[in-house]
Amino acid sequence: MSIQTSSSLGGRDLVLTDADFNRICQLIYERAGIVLADNKREMVYSRLAKRLRLHGISHFGDYLDRLARQPAAREWEAFTNALTTNLTAFFREAHHFPLLAQHIAGRNEPVRVWCAAASTGEEPYSIAMTLLETLPSSVASLSQVVATDIDTEALSKAKMGIYPLKQVLEVGEERARRFFLRGSGDRVGLARIRPEVAKLVDFRQLNLHSPRWDINGPFDVIFCRNIMIYFDKPSQTQILKRFVSYIKPDGLLITGHSENFTYLTEDFKLRGQTVYTLAASARS
Repeated sequence: MSIQTSSSLGGRDLVLTDADFNRICQLIYERAGIVLADNKREMVYSRLAKRLRLHGISHFGDYLDRLARQPAAREWEAFTNALTTNLTAFFREAHHFPLLAQHIAGRNEPVRVWCAAASTGEEPYSIAMTLLETLPSSVASLSQVVATDIDTEALSKAKMGIYPLKQVLEVGEERARRFFLRGSGDRVGLARIRPEVAKLVDFRQLNLHSPRWDINGPFDVIFCRNIMIYFDKPSQTQILKRFVSYIKPDGLLITGHSENFTYLTEDFKLRGQTVYTLAASARS
């Protein structure tokens, strides 16, 4: 089977063959741990075809050969960015944020949270807003949200902190006024996250599949939502075991609504809906 487009490059159609697709699946798995199912062929084609056209390359095989010849090339970053999925929103899976607030309420020392799938910033900024709403200002101002993602393009957008006003208003009028600045002039219809929120968030590029994570724990809470579904079970298990040393003994691991890890490791026990704590055996 192959995928072909009516758009052509140099008079020839771009064709994604089975061999090309299988090779792409292997490369992105080795690079980022992402497992691409066969139903992702159209997505793979449409996203990578843009890279071929940008470089004037006529065949997927030639593009992949170029990557293979240059293991440190910047194009690997674009290849990985193209094959990651960024589906997010402010206060998505809203039940998690009152749980975060309950967990940190009454603290008189700074709180550290790791958002392991920062995407375009909505999730880590939602966490930062929750810290500001819950903690005394003197404590909140010293707290930190470490926001990581493998996708450098998504992180660039996150650092800008600019969003459509319509999207921002979904957080509610009170939050929109407190945490965002409305644009004017050529920025009408947009809103920027306020500096007091932005300064709490430290955006960094990080590949969860990498053998080394360039961040320091431990954290009071780790948000790792809706990313593990893209990994196979061995990768999920390995990441969960590595989380143990990055979370405080009484800390929380918050996962996505479609993720269940109780059968993968005994290091975490389910505390509530997609919320885990360290098992007693893992706290030593």
